[in-house]
Amino acid sequence: MSLAEARQPATTPLVEMRDISIAFGGIKAVDTVSVHLHPGEVVGLLGHNGAGKSTLIKILSGAYRADAGEILISGESVSISSPRDAKRHGIETIYQTLALADNVDAAANIFLGRELLTPWRTLDDSAMEAETRKVMGRLNPHFRRFKEPVKALSGGQRQSVAIARAIYFNARVLIMDEPTAALGPAETKQVADLILELKKQGIGIFLISHDLHDVFDLADRVSVMKNGRVVGTARTSDVTQDEVLGMIISGKCPAGAVPGPGALRG
Repeated sequence: MSLAEARQPATTPLVEMRDISIAFGGIKAVDTVSVHLHPGEVVGLLGHNGAGKSTLIKILSGAYRADAGEILISGESVSISSPRDAKRHGIETIYQTLALADNVDAAANIFLGRELLTPWRTLDDSAMEAETRKVMGRLNPHFRRFKEPVKALSGGQRQSVAIARAIYFNARVLIMDEPTAALGPAETKQVADLILELKKQGIGIFLISHDLHDVFDLADRVSVMKNGRVVGTARTSDVTQDEVLGMIISGKCPAGAVPGPGALRG
């Protein structure tokens, strides 16, 4: 067992994706890929556009169905063939676009499609606002703009609303796609604080990002993909940003990382 493997937590992973493969038109977009995620852990998924990381995550989120391989949730093999299946297993995706309804407030967004009703079958706005204040208090205690449409909120505040919607409905695994893209330094710090708070609550996060600085600030481990395969996986404390950049560009795995199938040793 390598040093990097020996440092893995002893707990059962929240998610394991084992030997996942999928092809489109005979071309393998993901080829025998294995990754895992523990409670309270952030794993960065890195690679150039077309490396396979987004396709891999779409398999976990139920948008695609793998041709081969196995997904385990808390050690049990599961079938995920739709986004509804993923949600049932506590997996939520926060896309870069956030998929928020701009013209309504935070509560309306959190309960969109799952609205709370009064005994008279009308919208229970008071209950939805009270629940929104509770979940925001747990996630972002400084959030105060409950009555404003989300189009008036900052990028960091909008991220808060999208994440609150996920965790209110008991997400245990979050997939975050470029969460700090197009944000300024203050908003990037706010999103980083949100991620650290989620970690404290035991939520596991797959972080897709092109920003190595963000990944090294937030992730416990990184998995680098190239040409549909995992080049290697390492704890961020065991590799440098230059070494990870080398993995992305050349596909060479440094000494501090566990190589993927067929990886080149740097």
